[in-house]
Amino acid sequence: MKVCTDACLFGAWVSQKTLVQNANNIVDIGTGTGLLSLMLAQVTESSKASITAIEIESQAAAEASSNFNISKWSDRLVLVNDSIRNFTANIGKVEFVSKGLDNNFLFDIVISNPPFYEGDLKSPDTNKNKAAHSTELSWTSLVENVSSLLTDTGYFFVLVPTLRAYTMQKLAEAQQLQLVEEVLVYNDAKHLPFRSFLHFRKAKLPIDKEISVLRNKIVIKNTDNTYSAEFTELLKDYYLHL
Repeated sequence: MKVCTDACLFGAWVSQKTLVQNANNIVDIGTGTGLLSLMLAQVTESSKASITAIEIESQAAAEASSNFNISKWSDRLVLVNDSIRNFTANIGKVEFVSKGLDNNFLFDIVISNPPFYEGDLKSPDTNKNKAAHSTELSWTSLVENVSSLLTDTGYFFVLVPTLRAYTMQKLAEAQQLQLVEEVLVYNDAKHLPFRSFLHFRKAKLPIDKEISVLRNKIVIKNTDNTYSAEFTELLKDYYLHL
């Protein structure tokens, strides 16, 4: 699987949050090759957060496991090759208890770069389809599991196409997840935003409609095709050439 610019930017944006840096337990749903988990491991060294990465596709899971094992944070990274539905249902069973996860194990932070293609043309590669198309993990199922896994004071961060951000917001609200922040991501100032970073908090139903949502934007490139100052500031601790 390719490491995409928007995923790197998303990981960097989440990583600079103080509430993430101070977290104890984090779960990364659909970790792919482990990019987001590794970025979060880098910024949670002081809190020694435990990071559990879930990946359904076996080849990606194997690569993530390899990446975790050769990193200096391997003692805090757990790879689970399974669907998030099975993980949520079985978290109290023997295979998870042996890794320090029990029936009462909940997470302070859930992060996800989920599959979001629906009616799009599929690849001949079954593994890529599983990773990229939401037929394997519907957004409704995703937010249901997120709500079940979060503590009462937990937070959910998710990367989605901008055109479907409102859909994610409404699905999340039905599962006690209230939007508190949205960042629109632009390739450059001449084009419309193509990705949204959404930040939710666990809340009681009904959702409080009076809470104002913090809204910002990030432009990746300047008019001369160089990286913008805001992009550079976020990625400088991760991109070796910045």
